[in-house]
Amino acid sequence: CVCKNPVQFSCCSGKNMEIPYWFFISPLLFPQGEDNFTYCPATGLAKGNEDSEFAGWAFPFPGVFLVEEFISEDEECEMVELMDRDDWKLSQSGRKKQDYGPKVNFKKQRLKAGSFTGLPSFSRKIVAQMKACSVLRGFLPVEQCNLDYTPERGSAIDPHFDDWWLWGERLVSLNLLSKTVLSMSCDSEDTIQLFPTSSKGQLSPSGSFTETSACRNSGEEGIEGVLCPRLVASKEVVVAVPLPRRALVVLQGDARYKWKHGIHRKHIEHRRVCVTFRELSAEFSAGGRHEELGKELLEIALSFQGRPV
Repeated sequence: CVCKNPVQFSCCSGKNMEIPYWFFISPLLFPQGEDNFTYCPATGLAKGNEDSEFAGWAFPFPGVFLVEEFISEDEECEMVELMDRDDWKLSQSGRKKQDYGPKVNFKKQRLKAGSFTGLPSFSRKIVAQMKACSVLRGFLPVEQCNLDYTPERGSAIDPHFDDWWLWGERLVSLNLLSKTVLSMSCDSEDTIQLFPTSSKGQLSPSGSFTETSACRNSGEEGIEGVLCPRLVASKEVVVAVPLPRRALVVLQGDARYKWKHGIHRKHIEHRRVCVTFRELSAEFSAGGRHEELGKELLEIALSFQGRPV
């Protein structure tokens, strides 16, 4: 088999098998926690799902920035058409990919330009549009990765952190062709403080709680019948970040370094293409240990003359 992870990649079951065996056994081999909170871009809160034990509770979820309809439908069609002119390489967990970036050995922390010729020409306009976003001020992408997901291949991506030796603070992704859900999970031993929400979906009462020994950390009623904050283990929380078609999402801060991100197979209903841009870490930026190599890679990247490596 040509795939890099024969246990997870659905094509391994054989060309004549209409529904791959992996499609049935993967939930047993790779259990995925159910989303029990949903991120609200308008408030910046992760709100407990109505069908979960956390209904009526919420907590601040910083580090996610979402822009709907970042590009037009015509721009989307043109981008995907240009991508499809190049080969897609088989990747893990039912995905295909196209990489535009330097040659990296993350394990040994080795990096060189290799056959990197820059980001593709069609990304020049996208990168220029990013400058209008306040959270992307000074963002200079040095790498672009296109990922192709389809339900027929059982495409998914396990919860993970992106590397932070080479890649910087902000991860930027453009979601194309269909909606999906980014699932955020945390392995930390920490606890999260939940607050009751008002009928308007805001934290209630706003910003202040009077704790008593009787209700501290319990979620029970305190003085005057007001619910006290409630503590929950971080490991029990999975936050769904809905990604509409053509939306741009930025992960930074806690959403980048504390929370893993992944996409469940059940959230790939149609073909989906994700375009992810990454910037350099401080080590490869101005004043960093490998500043000169960083400059070289950025010069190549921003020539916008690249082909997939």
